[in-house]
Amino acid sequence: MRVGVIVPQGWTGEYDGWPAERAWARTVWVAQQAERLAFESVWLFDHLHTVPVPTDEITFESFTSLAALAALTLRVRLGQIVICNGFRNPALVAKMICTMDVISGGRMELGIGAGWKRDEWLAYGYGFPDTHERLAALGDALEVISRMLVPGRSVHATYDGRYARVEDAINVPKPIQQPRVPIMVGGNGPNVTWRLAARFADELNVDGMTPAELREALPVIRGRCEEIGRDPATLAVSAHIWWERLGGPGERRRELIAAYRELGIRRVMTLVREAADSDDALEAFAEDCRAAGVELD
Repeated sequence: MRVGVIVPQGWTGEYDGWPAERAWARTVWVAQQAERLAFESVWLFDHLHTVPVPTDEITFESFTSLAALAALTLRVRLGQIVICNGFRNPALVAKMICTMDVISGGRMELGIGAGWKRDEWLAYGYGFPDTHERLAALGDALEVISRMLVPGRSVHATYDGRYARVEDAINVPKPIQQPRVPIMVGGNGPNVTWRLAARFADELNVDGMTPAELREALPVIRGRCEEIGRDPATLAVSAHIWWERLGGPGERRRELIAAYRELGIRRVMTLVREAADSDDALEAFAEDCRAAGVELD
């Protein structure tokens, strides 16, 4: 199992009262520290307002921030956990992620989900469709993105869906990674989201599930692959550990990481929120990961 670090960007209030220049410098520093400490990947949330309620404080936008981090890091993989599909045209998302893959030297991941934070949707003029519509739109978006990422310079994308369409769309440059940038579908819905992941994704990321909950979910996830004749071993599973549940350094945190490792999943990602203020917080987390039997490299 590998471990990814969600770097501070202000969404959980960790930058409340900070000037923007200082906050961005800290985001960069933590991302580069994660790379020095041999964490596998660096992630950002894709949100526009702070959580749990909107405040007049910093939340850095994810695509522009990751493009900058791609140029300021060398080894770590980079991605969002996960983008809100409703915020951007999916064909443009594919174009952006391919450009970022070139900028990063082939290190991008495309995490995508249906979105849930109602206040952001309404404030930014997206409306807030019901869950059924948001999931249906995610399905159309995955169709578009998958077709945009098909290898081959002369391959053009065409798809006519209810919520998204492309017609003879050219997507050059293609990503450095072949056959495509990995797609990670995020969400806990076994009936729709996990079926979309089985159909379109390289990885399913579950959000906030405890090890016990994930143990019960894994057979269902495998079943979603088997329904369409896909080998379940080809769909990686990862888990986003909520920062509130991660806890501080010590035995409890080590036991939590070890419990996920024992499930045989691909990776976990989490925000070490104290890293916004402490140079030592990420080092302590790395020590706990190693003590839990995770090899950082």
